[in-house]
Amino acid sequence: MTLTPDLITSTYATIQDATIRTPTVKAARLSLQLGFDLYLKLENLQHTNAFKTRGALAKLLTLNETQRRKGVIACSAGNHAQGVAYHAEQLGIPATIVMPVGTPFNKVKRTEDFGATVMQYGTGFDDGVSYTLDRAAAEGLTFIHPFDDPVVAAGQGSVALEMLDQVPDLDVIVVPIGGGGLIAGMAVAAKAINPDLHIIGAQAELFDAVKAQLSGTELHNNGASLAEGIAVREPGQANIDIIKSHVDQVETATENEIEDAVFDLLSYEKLVAEGAPGAGLAVIKKLAPTLQGKKVGLVICGGNIDSRLLSTLILRGLVRDGRITRLTFAIDDTPGQLSDISRIIGEEGANVIEVIHQRMMQTLALKKAELEVVIEARDSLHVEAIVARLRSSGFTLRTQSGL
Repeated sequence: MTLTPDLITSTYATIQDATIRTPTVKAARLSLQLGFDLYLKLENLQHTNAFKTRGALAKLLTLNETQRRKGVIACSAGNHAQGVAYHAEQLGIPATIVMPVGTPFNKVKRTEDFGATVMQYGTGFDDGVSYTLDRAAAEGLTFIHPFDDPVVAAGQGSVALEMLDQVPDLDVIVVPIGGGGLIAGMAVAAKAINPDLHIIGAQAELFDAVKAQLSGTELHNNGASLAEGIAVREPGQANIDIIKSHVDQVETATENEIEDAVFDLLSYEKLVAEGAPGAGLAVIKKLAPTLQGKKVGLVICGGNIDSRLLSTLILRGLVRDGRITRLTFAIDDTPGQLSDISRIIGEEGANVIEVIHQRMMQTLALKKAELEVVIEARDSLHVEAIVARLRSSGFTLRTQSGL
C-alpha cells in the first residue's frame, strides 16, 4: 500500500467520528513577538493529548475479525502506546504494549488505565522492536508500528486536512519529525491541496537522522532529549522518501532552544506542550527573519510532558527571564542586616522567596556572614534596579548571572 492523497482522505473519513477535530488558533502573543502570524494546531487537546491517536485508530480499523480477536501489540513509551491502548479498548481489542525498562510509572499507569497489558523490555524503542515482533509472531498478534506504516501515516495526515480547512491561506507549515509518519502524511495531504505550500520539518539536534540524510552532514543519534517523542534513530525509509519529494526543508534545534520554546508556549500562550512541538517553535524562531509576511502553522503534536520535568522547566525559564534571581551578599554578622535588605527589596516591589544565612564557611572572616536571598521580580530590568538600590545602600552582592 502506498501513501497517497486518496488514502489520507478515505482514512480520515473512517476516523473522524472517533477523533477530535482539534482547533487551529492564532498565537496572538507569539505572533507579536515574531512579527508574523503564527497559527497552532492543538493536537495536545486530542484523545490521549497527542496526534498519535489518529494513526493508531486508522490501523486498528483495518483489522479483520480474527486479528481483532487475537489482539494487537505495539512498542512505545509514550504517545503511540496510549493511542493504541485507548482505541483498542474502545473497539474491544486486547492490546499489549512493550515499554522500555525504567519507563516512568505514570506513563505505565496511564497506558494500563486504558486496559492495555504493559510489558517492559530493553532500554528504548530500537531495543524493543525486535522483541515486540517476536512476541507478535509467537502469539499471533498484529503489530501496530508507530510510524513505518502507510495507514498509520495516512491517519496522521488528517491533521493537515483539518488545518488547511480551518486556515486555508497558510503559507508555511512546520512539523516535528521523529519517525517521519506525521510529516509524511501531512506533506502528502497538504501538497495535494496547495502545491505551493512550504513544508518545514523540525528535528532535535541530538536526533537529526532526516536532516543528516538530506544535507549529508554528520549524524547525531544519542543523548537525552527533551523532545523524547521525536528522539528516533531510524525513521521509516518510506517516510524519508516522501520527505525528500514533498518537504521543502528540514532544520534542527538545540536542547536549550527547545526548552526555551516549550517555556514560551506555556508563558505566552498558556499551552502545555512537550518537547517535540517545542522543537518546531524553536525552528520557527530561528527562521523568523525569512518568514516575515507569511502565515505560518505549527502542529502542537503533543502535550504529554512529565509534570516534574515541567515544574523544573518553568523555574529555569523564570530564572532565564530574570523573574527569579539569587542575590548573594557578603555582610557583617550584626543584627538588622537581613531586615534592611528585605525592606529594600520590598520597597522596590519584589518578593523574597528564600533566604540562606551562612556563618560557618571557612572562606569568610569570623565576623562576616554570607547571605543568599532568592527574589521574585518582574523581569531582568527590575532586578537591575533592585541591585543598584542595594549597592547604593552600602551592600556588597552578586547575582546568579554575575550582575
